[in-house]
Amino acid sequence: MKLSRLGYSIAAIFLTITTCFASPVFAAVPIAAIANDNSGISFVSKAVELVGSAVVRIDTERTITGRTDPFTGDEAMMGLSHPQLVRGQGSGFIIDRDGIILTNAHVVDRADKVTVILKDGRSLEGKVQGVDPVTDLAVVKVRGAKNLPIAQMGDSDIIKVGDWAIAVGNPFGLDNTVTLGIVSTLKRASATVGMTDKRLDFIQTDAAINPGNSGGPLLNAKGQVIGINTAIRADAMGIGFAIPINKAKTISTQLARGEKVSHPYLGVQMVTLTPEIAAENNNDPNSLFQIPEVNGVLVVKVLPNTAASIAGMRRGDAIMEVNGEVIRDATQLQDVMENSLVSKQIQVRILRDGKNQLVKVTPKDLNS
Repeated sequence: MKLSRLGYSIAAIFLTITTCFASPVFAAVPIAAIANDNSGISFVSKAVELVGSAVVRIDTERTITGRTDPFTGDEAMMGLSHPQLVRGQGSGFIIDRDGIILTNAHVVDRADKVTVILKDGRSLEGKVQGVDPVTDLAVVKVRGAKNLPIAQMGDSDIIKVGDWAIAVGNPFGLDNTVTLGIVSTLKRASATVGMTDKRLDFIQTDAAINPGNSGGPLLNAKGQVIGINTAIRADAMGIGFAIPINKAKTISTQLARGEKVSHPYLGVQMVTLTPEIAAENNNDPNSLFQIPEVNGVLVVKVLPNTAASIAGMRRGDAIMEVNGEVIRDATQLQDVMENSLVSKQIQVRILRDGKNQLVKVTPKDLNS
């Protein structure tokens, strides 16, 4: 069966991504390309030395009392069994000398016990201060430690494609492992790589991000943190993703205080719409419905009990503007929603049946 480009776009919504549970991938970087100074020490060694002591291993334990669904990993309460202890492992890095650690939300998700292993071998009890699944970020605080080494923060807004990328972490339990690659692309929308439940524009890199690297730092050539290693694709070699550090900076303080991070939510599944994609769909005798041949965002599905459904939005609507801002693609619309406020009304201009309509929408919190 032949699919139109719109069909492929809709199908892409349901792509899946493996979060650090795939076969390792290795970035091939010519040794001659690694610049050394007069001392013979490479910039990679210097960068790792600068941040290495701040990188930690995070061991987690979680007791489950039901059976685990083999497909989703969730507890399936189809019948109680004996309690089972599930162990996990990831990475993180210290951002405050009093023991504040940044990591991925999925590393500490529902953990009953968190143990932080420092580079010097010390094992410290950790407490999860805050978790934000939407950005896959979490903050852990260790107890009984002072004046810890910290990682130097960089600026992810100024990095460029082709810049060096150094991934540091503890893959497969092998502490302080370093891999080298480059920044492959920027602003890779989470929806385009199958993570439709996230609100992120990733840094894509070919530096190897292996199981256990989740939560570890992605560094620039100066040893500054530019991202948090988070995911690899199971169906592609040499493709990994990191959360830009500037995104983490905006919410880490809230998480450290134990506060909930709000994410305004429209409540639609959507794809980018162009006149070419629309025309191809409209000329297909098997297309499900006719769509306007314009630039914007097509509503593929309106989810029940959401802001969009309450406002009367429908499948097939083309979103053209939000609060007067012209919408060109789905990533832009997601960014506009993220920068709006929960419970504060916005005006959405849509095209329906060839007519412009203004819909008043009051965003809900994605976490509610």
